[in-house]
Amino acid sequence: MTTILRILRFTRTLTPYYLAIMAAAAVVTGAGIAVPFITGAATDVVVDAVGSVSNGSGIPDGAIRSVMLLALALLAASLVETVVSNLGGYWGDVMSERMRTILSTRYFEQLLTLPQRYYDNELTGTIVARLNRSITEITGFMKTFSNMFVTMLMTTVAVLAISAWHYWPLALLLLLAYPAYLWLTAMTSRKWQRIEREKNEHVDEASGRFAEVVGQIRVVKSFARERGELDRFSRHFGETVRLASEQSRYWHTMDAVRRGVLNLIFFALYAMIFVRTVMGHFTPGEMVMLIQLMAMARQPVQNLSWVVDTAQRAAAGSRSYFEVMDLDPAVVGGPGSLPRSAEPASGEGADRSAPGAAVSFKRVSFGYDERTEVLGDVTFEVRPGERIAFVGESGGGKTTLVNLLLGLYRMRSGSIEVAGAGTDLASLRSSIGVVFQDPSLFSGTVAENIAYGRPGATRDEIEAVARRAAVDGFVSKLPDGYDTVIGERGMKLSGGQKQRIAVARAMLKDAPILVLDEATSALDTRSERLVQAGLDDLMRQRTSLIIAHRLSTIAEVDRIVTLRDGRIDEIGTPAELAESGGIYAELLALQHSASRADRKRLKRFDVIG
Repeated sequence: MTTILRILRFTRTLTPYYLAIMAAAAVVTGAGIAVPFITGAATDVVVDAVGSVSNGSGIPDGAIRSVMLLALALLAASLVETVVSNLGGYWGDVMSERMRTILSTRYFEQLLTLPQRYYDNELTGTIVARLNRSITEITGFMKTFSNMFVTMLMTTVAVLAISAWHYWPLALLLLLAYPAYLWLTAMTSRKWQRIEREKNEHVDEASGRFAEVVGQIRVVKSFARERGELDRFSRHFGETVRLASEQSRYWHTMDAVRRGVLNLIFFALYAMIFVRTVMGHFTPGEMVMLIQLMAMARQPVQNLSWVVDTAQRAAAGSRSYFEVMDLDPAVVGGPGSLPRSAEPASGEGADRSAPGAAVSFKRVSFGYDERTEVLGDVTFEVRPGERIAFVGESGGGKTTLVNLLLGLYRMRSGSIEVAGAGTDLASLRSSIGVVFQDPSLFSGTVAENIAYGRPGATRDEIEAVARRAAVDGFVSKLPDGYDTVIGERGMKLSGGQKQRIAVARAMLKDAPILVLDEATSALDTRSERLVQAGLDDLMRQRTSLIIAHRLSTIAEVDRIVTLRDGRIDEIGTPAELAESGGIYAELLALQHSASRADRKRLKRFDVIG
């Protein structure tokens, strides 16, 4: 019941649909309850007429007219039930789709607000599978429940009242059937739900791996891992078969017990009705009416079991959904602070005419978990329009600096100030353009990918930056030009082509701060030259933070920050650091060395000479 109430609160805008479906169900139930009375009355008329004919008295006056009117009443009840049930079905279909939209949209909205740390621990396929399974079970249950609830309630109350009016022991015995059946169903559902939860875990994990394999199918095939991935997938679903077998065996055993108890109760009810009819307490019409009512009463009892069973299924399915919806982004992100807007100079003696730092890191420390520290006490400033490069060994914290600057993670301590960052993360990120090593394109057109940071850009603006980023050269050869669909993650394009689109995307965004995270490291020499030309244009008169893999690129920046074990080692111009004997000087020396050991050492810095 808690799950149902929560779903109702979550989708309260659908209340008019719930009420309309229930009203339709009430009308359908009323028409159904009228049928036994009409049938019973018709039975009495027919029995009287047959008796009169047998006695030689002929057909009683009005008998044919009465049975015809009763037949018309049955037709009317059937027509009302047909029309209204279909109307309720229409409302139910619309309601379930609206519910799917509400639940899906809110789930997606919640996912978009969760910090990067959440995605570090979740498989993409698992997130998608959880959405599909949960919403299917929730919407299916609510649609049927809203239709059945009024029917069960009205039918139960009506049958109990009519039975009590005719013979109170019938109502008493019938009243015992509901709690007995419900208790047995509740006993069944506890174990059933535990097994269902285990099945869902296997399905989610298998679905997550499935999406991961499909997304990286080239790697799977290159390493001949098709059989291994298939075996892993099959093992998970094999476990679901085993669990389903145990679950079904238990459920059907308990169902046999429940239905056996119900059969005994209804045997006693039918026996009472037959005996009292023989004894003359009930007319044949009353007997027919009561038998039909008992049959109607049996359905709500069995439906009660179905509702409990389906509610448990919906509860098991919605648990993972609401676990995500209950996540507090601040808690998931962990303690610590996010970047904030740079504060203007203040205080006595402050030089208000001097430009402040575009980006400022002050004693920043960070770790991806409590046991490790990736960055420690990092302090530096980037002046407006300055190009600054970060150099250090692989895993030394260079990309982590970018992640913190974008607010993807919270700092453990310290602060980051960004000029023009605004008051929230959206404002901060709007002031920063990024070109990653992986261009991360989407499955739309070339034009849509270029305009991803500025969806309202005109075609002229898109084509202008495309020319600056050397995109127009290959786009003109595509079948539909800028309207060519490039496939998931840009799979129809080469690495250099994708990266040039990423550069054009950053150009169109035209943010005052630019981050280049190894933007050309995965490219061949020709592609790199084309992309680098676009990057040089992009960096002109722009504050740029660069994680580069070529010493030639690093040598052209204004200053270099070297990192050693997550801490600042040196800061200075390329010329200064070339003479300091530090990491940059070591890289220059390694660049000119021919020994294998030195070349291997150079690779540890993600640097090519």
